[in-house]
Amino acid sequence: MVDVLNPEHTASKTLNTTLEANELTTLETQTEAPENNHHISAAAETQPTDQQPHELAYAEHVAAPEHVEHPAEEHSQPSITTQDQPSHDASSQEEEMDFGALLESFEHEQAAQEAAQAVDGNVVAGRVIKLTDKHVVVDVGLKSEGVIPLEQVLDHTGQSKLQPGQTIEVVIEREEPGGTYLLNYDKALRHRVWDTIEKAANDKTPVSGLVVSRVKGGLTVDIGIKAFLPGSQVEIRPVRNLESYIGQTIDVRVIKLNKKRGNVVVSRKELLENEVSLKRTVTLDHLEEGTILTGTVKNLTEYGAFVDLGGIDGLLHVTDMSWGRLTHPRDLVNVGDEIQVKVLKFDREKQRISLGFKQLTPDPWLDVAERYPIGARVRGRILSVTDYGAFVELEQGIEGLVHVSEMTWSKRMKHPTKLVKPGDEIETIILNVNPADRRISLGMKQLMENPWEHLSERYTMGTVVEGRVRNLTEFGAFIEIEDGIDGLVHVSNMSWTKRIKHPSEVVKKGDKVKAVVLGIEAEHRRLSLGIKQLQPDVWESFFAQHRVNDVVHGKVLRMAQFGAFVELADGVEGLCHVSEATDIHGIPVKLDVEQEHEFKIIKMNAEEKKIGLSLRAVGDEATRADVESYKAPQTKERAHSASSGSLRESSSSQSSSSTTLGDLINWKKREREE
Repeated sequence: MVDVLNPEHTASKTLNTTLEANELTTLETQTEAPENNHHISAAAETQPTDQQPHELAYAEHVAAPEHVEHPAEEHSQPSITTQDQPSHDASSQEEEMDFGALLESFEHEQAAQEAAQAVDGNVVAGRVIKLTDKHVVVDVGLKSEGVIPLEQVLDHTGQSKLQPGQTIEVVIEREEPGGTYLLNYDKALRHRVWDTIEKAANDKTPVSGLVVSRVKGGLTVDIGIKAFLPGSQVEIRPVRNLESYIGQTIDVRVIKLNKKRGNVVVSRKELLENEVSLKRTVTLDHLEEGTILTGTVKNLTEYGAFVDLGGIDGLLHVTDMSWGRLTHPRDLVNVGDEIQVKVLKFDREKQRISLGFKQLTPDPWLDVAERYPIGARVRGRILSVTDYGAFVELEQGIEGLVHVSEMTWSKRMKHPTKLVKPGDEIETIILNVNPADRRISLGMKQLMENPWEHLSERYTMGTVVEGRVRNLTEFGAFIEIEDGIDGLVHVSNMSWTKRIKHPSEVVKKGDKVKAVVLGIEAEHRRLSLGIKQLQPDVWESFFAQHRVNDVVHGKVLRMAQFGAFVELADGVEGLCHVSEATDIHGIPVKLDVEQEHEFKIIKMNAEEKKIGLSLRAVGDEATRADVESYKAPQTKERAHSASSGSLRESSSSQSSSSTTLGDLINWKKREREE
């Protein structure tokens, strides 16, 4: 095999030696033929040393018929007959066949020798004949064409760099069994450019090359020959996508080469580092706080952007990018952008640089109060939408917030995205300006009609309205009577008789209910409603029909430690305290649930809806009734005898005034006996 990277190497002599051995073998074979080749053997023994063996063999073979006739005649004269003629013709045919084989062998050896001479020269010129799907066919001036594997001549796009008719240089590797020659295009290139590459490596000068392919661990760069560029040597920082460099022309430095193996390793990183070092030196000499520089955005993070100022990077923090609010640095800049920045702080020892972008323009918040007075209508673009509202850009660096409560009069909206989305152009009204905190409050619903302004005109006190239960709380239910108008039904206004602990005991979310308007506070956007007002007030009716000292009939509902709760009417309860649950003698009376008794009303409070009852007072009332019943006949008797004279009248008065409790008891006994 030919070592094209070392012209002095004697590997090509192996092919010559092999060809010479083949020639000798051919000649020996011809010499060993006993019948037909004895003349060639003799000629070979007498040939001059300065002639090529195949040339002499060919010359003697051409003259062979003249020499062959005489020996044949000498041996066959005693027996010449007509039968001997066929034997002579067969010998002639055999000699002709030997001549053809010898001629073919000569031509083969001639071509092999020429090929060997070409290989000895390492590089030969050839002309491209055609391209196939696997090879490039090249005429190198030999008996047969040579072929170059197609992959040797493909560029980074997969197209051939060679075209039919083009003259190129190649190295002949070997002869294939089919008679064609295997050529090497890359080795020829190496021979031609190797000296240049060696000089570039020794002088450490850059060379230009085309990135042609991605290989394991790096890239292949064509610098005249194919060189290996490791992935770690492509950039100063690690590169994730090496494929993006394919097709680019780059400058590299030769860092390693092996001529014997034909290996070349290059680096782009070293050139970049040297370039960066030179730029850094120049930049540091002129770098001061307050200096305005032009740089290139190299990298973006969540907290800012790194800007290349020329060999040294500075950090442009997100808070120094805009007077307004930025969610991410890419909202303002992208990698590769060339921007102007101002040096805010420079630590020469640590080589840390803080940059600012917004500092190149005046602070727009300085006169924001004058430019955006309260009540003014302004237009802006929605930057972002959150759960609590939307941020609106009024101008570069000036943003305002439309709180969710200021977007619509309706309370049915669940999220601001139902009304606006990023990028929308909207009109708002200035509600508040706070330059110190850099905050502007905006409103959207203020540009719409306020449904609360004329609510009292549409709904007067006592009006019956109908709506759907929108929400339930512990203290009541909110009923929407129209878009943006919700009224509250407090738990105390849900029933006249029941103690409602939670509004879910009366209504459910989504129920359609009727209510009565109890009060309107438009300035506070409050509407009070009542459900129980749709029914008569049983307490009001009870208080209208009863007074203190009335005796009423009631049923014990429940017992407490301090007394018994008694139902006097449907939904009306009174309390009989333990001190009032006795008989006329002060003996406690046991009250059980579901028992019915007569009670006397001893206290009434219409505002607090409280009624005090007494069981003992009913006994006292019965005793007085008995006394009146006993006195009634005596009074009639006195009236009947009024005319009988003063003596008798005096006697009756004495009798009446002397009535005792014993007389009353005796009278009661007689009445019971009767």
